[in-house]
This record gives sequence, C-alpha cells and structure tokens, in this order.
Amino acid sequence: MQISRLFQILYILLEKGTVTANQLAKRFEVSVRTIYRDVEALSQAGIPIYASQGKGGGISLSDRFVLNKSLLSELEQEEILLGLQSMSVVRYPEFDDVLSKLSSLFMKSNITWIEVDFSTWGDEEEQKEIFSLLKNAILQQKIIAFSYFGVSGNKSDRTAVPLKLLFKDKAWYLKGYCLDHRALRTFKITRMSNVHVTGNYPDYQILQHKLSDPANKPSAALKVALKLKISAAGAYRVYDDFGKNEITKDQDGSYIINTSLPAGEWILDYLFSFGPLLEVIEPPEIRMKMVIGIQKMAEKYSI
Repeated sequence: MQISRLFQILYILLEKGTVTANQLAKRFEVSVRTIYRDVEALSQAGIPIYASQGKGGGISLSDRFVLNKSLLSELEQEEILLGLQSMSVVRYPEFDDVLSKLSSLFMKSNITWIEVDFSTWGDEEEQKEIFSLLKNAILQQKIIAFSYFGVSGNKSDRTAVPLKLLFKDKAWYLKGYCLDHRALRTFKITRMSNVHVTGNYPDYQILQHKLSDPANKPSAALKVALKLKISAAGAYRVYDDFGKNEITKDQDGSYIINTSLPAGEWILDYLFSFGPLLEVIEPPEIRMKMVIGIQKMAEKYSI
C-alpha cells in the first residue's frame, strides 16, 4: 500500500469533491480494484470516505472531513512534506499552498531541502518559460509547434504532442509524438525555440500507451569503442563524464579511458570539448578525424 498514493487521493477529493474510481485508476495507472482497496484502507483508518452509485456518483469525502495528523507517523509526515516540496521545485506551484498548510498542521518548519534549476547559464527565464509551457501542455493534452535545431545544425519547424519530460545526462528532453514524421521522437529542450500551443489532441491516451509499449522503445544505438588519454589536469571531466569501471589512472597521473559512445558526428564535437586535455588513442579513424579537425582550426588562425 503506497502512503503517497493514499494521500494524493485525499488531496484530489478535497480539491474536486467527487471523483470516479475510473478517473483515479487512470490518474495513478493502477486498476479500479486497487483504487477500491485504497478507499477501504482510508475508511478503516477512520476517514469518512464513501462511494455512491448512479449518475453523478463516485468517491467522496464527508463535507466536515478534516485531516487528522495522528493518522500518520512522524516518518510518513516527513515523506509527505518532502514529496510535496520536490513537486513544488519542479514548477508545480499548485502544491505550495497545500505544502504550507500541512507544514502547519504537522507543526514542522518548512525546510528547503532541495533546489532545482532547469536552465542553462545565460537564458534562465526563457528556459523556465519553455519548461512550464511543456509541463502544462502535457497535463492539458495539447499540441505544440516549435522550431528545432537538429544535430546536423539544420533548423526545422515541427508540430508534436508532448508526452513526457525527461532529464538525462545533464540535460532536459521532451518525449513526444511528432505529427510531421508520424513517430515518437525525443527533442532536446535547449534546441527548441518559439514554442507555443496550437490546440487539443483528441487521441492523447492512445499516444501514452504507445510511449509505454516496449515495442516502441528505440533499439540500442550503434556504438563506437574509444580509448582516450586525458591529462591529470582534466580529472574533473574524467569523473564527470565516465564511469569508474572505464577509468584507469596511469603512472604519470594521466587517465586512460576505455569507453563506448553512440555513433555520430557529435562525437568529434564532444572530444574537441576537452581541448588540449585529451588525446584519442583508438580507433585510428577517429584519431585521424581529430588531426584533420585540428589542422582546419589551425588554418583559421593562419598557423
């Protein structure tokens, strides 16, 4: 039994009044039977919750219901407050009010234990606005339009149905259904601009099921095995970018990295980001491409 789900059911009922079991089941991605078990558990805990049949029926709370803090242990109270605060910092301001009320009810100071900043340096407000717009578009099942810069540097205009926000490897991404290509796609949020809502999408639930279907998950990308040497001065990048099992420290203080990265032109840009800290040992074709790239850079400076 998940205490967090029970509390969220209470919060929804306090906010909306009456909700059907089907609506709650879809909201928490569980069966209707599980929802009725939750209702029974809440009832056994002394909460005046009831279900009514027929048109306009559903699950409701007594109008005089007040949450009794004695129903929850100290640990459960802490977990609820920490959970609400984590939602608040990821731009769910609607949780601020209930967080404040419950902190007062539980007689606990509202300690700020987490801070999240979704922006990159230099464009904080713009990135926050885009993130908030995408979040609302997902919750409201909207279609968005935007301009996007692909890995090749080409700019294209896209329309998509946003389905999920994903944080991976120091960056935020949007998973969605691209209406231009009629396929699931992943977009890096920092490459998106001119984002705006264009309308509703009627078959949103179908796309959500498509996203969760294992058959639609992308297959493992082709990878390139690399052997790199990074000088001692680059230790901060070594431990930021590679796993401990990929790192071997050499006698001269430098690091030997044996790793594999997804194939693509982006690899050269990534390796060049190390500047003089890095030397490519293997494979020979990547080492040669690095040499050619260095020569082209030298020509720009007439060296």
